[in-house]
Amino acid sequence: MTNSAASFLVTEVKAPPDPAALYITLTGGRPGSFLLESTLHHPRLGRYSFLGWDPFLILKTKGFQAIIEEKGKGKVPVLDNPWNAIRRLLLRYRQPLGQPQPLPFMGGAVGYLAYDLGRYVERLPQWAKDDLPFPETYLAFHGTVVGIDHQEGKVYVVTHGFPASGSAAYQLARTRLEEVKERLSRVRPLPTLNTRKNNERDDVSSLFTRETYCRAVERAKDYIAAGDIFEVNLSQRFETRLSFHPWELYLRLRKYNPAPFSAYLPLEEGVIVSSSPERFLRVSQGQVETRPIKGTRPRGRTPDEDQALRKELWESEKDRAELVMIIDLERNDLGRVCEVGSVKVPELFVLEEYASVFHLVSTITGVLRKDKDMVDLWRATFPGGSITGAPKVRAMEIIEELEPVRRSAYTGSLGYVGFDGEADWNILIRTFLLTGERAYFQTGGAVTADSDPLREYQETLDKAHGLLKALGL
Repeated sequence: MTNSAASFLVTEVKAPPDPAALYITLTGGRPGSFLLESTLHHPRLGRYSFLGWDPFLILKTKGFQAIIEEKGKGKVPVLDNPWNAIRRLLLRYRQPLGQPQPLPFMGGAVGYLAYDLGRYVERLPQWAKDDLPFPETYLAFHGTVVGIDHQEGKVYVVTHGFPASGSAAYQLARTRLEEVKERLSRVRPLPTLNTRKNNERDDVSSLFTRETYCRAVERAKDYIAAGDIFEVNLSQRFETRLSFHPWELYLRLRKYNPAPFSAYLPLEEGVIVSSSPERFLRVSQGQVETRPIKGTRPRGRTPDEDQALRKELWESEKDRAELVMIIDLERNDLGRVCEVGSVKVPELFVLEEYASVFHLVSTITGVLRKDKDMVDLWRATFPGGSITGAPKVRAMEIIEELEPVRRSAYTGSLGYVGFDGEADWNILIRTFLLTGERAYFQTGGAVTADSDPLREYQETLDKAHGLLKALGL
């Protein structure tokens, strides 16, 4: 399919619909590439996967310092609020695509927004240590994308002419398409997955002990009793040495913890490896959707135990109450930027099962106002309510007090914004942050008035199970 006026091409190609095999063959896993993979196929959440490489522009921010790296032009520092820097670049490359397209993502910006970008929406204290090298914003603008439709078993190549214009843009899109076709001829199946251990479980350390985590839960409950908050999401960070390549870790994670919003994102500063079950924001033709998760139980060791745990979660008044509080928060957040009366809750309680856990999930939808854009939507909703608490700002202040280090990308959001404005973003949970030979991962849960500290601590371990299994532990 050709659209010379818009300077982009989309073509169905003959290639194996295996995103991981396509990714590693076409990109080599080098910085600047990306893989957004639905490893748990679901018609609503996991129908498509996308990969790309060789972005024509990269934006990184840390604090009020932005770095814009345009291909062939070097790095340019800009002093600005990060949300302003993001908006300017999204507007610069905004391009309506016209007729219906075969993929929801037809090229655009791919990357993540760290949890700490919330500091540039609300004024927050700065007590926790910022000890990881990752930027707070990473957005790479891709003119070439390979998309896989798992439902149809089809593979598409999309190429744009950015940053060129006019006839030069069309020629660039054509050249990129031919280059991808040539590379596709070299795709080979993935090798057998290595199941060796990373190291011993004793090598995994946390910034909390069981006792100190329980004390933090009690402190959070004190704030609840005082009327500061209704609930807060408290997490602990684990750290271990990584003895094999990050790509191998991703392959293991996708096997042991498949999820609809998996990702492999290599940066110069390190690698993000994620297998998230949670959608933060989806935007399609102005329709907005968010799907917060609240409520978790581990999978059972037998079918009977599995069913008992499923029933326990479904009937848990505590977990339902937690989810209702977050639904109210998310409805309020969406109401800031959506049409009056358009915010709905089409799914109040849904129980979803994953390899290691059961989750309780809701769906909230709305219609984005005509005078609002993706940055307005982010600023109204970021970070997600399910991983902060309610009220959100006070919960984030308490998180800053009780957690010893900043979260970095953890509980931020990773995904894409298309040139046409279509978007899909996860919540960065079930995620590794890899830098040097160190692997960091974080798990948490909601603390409410009736929380039992030991059970809250155990929930963080339950959520870590799939991540530890990927490490061979």
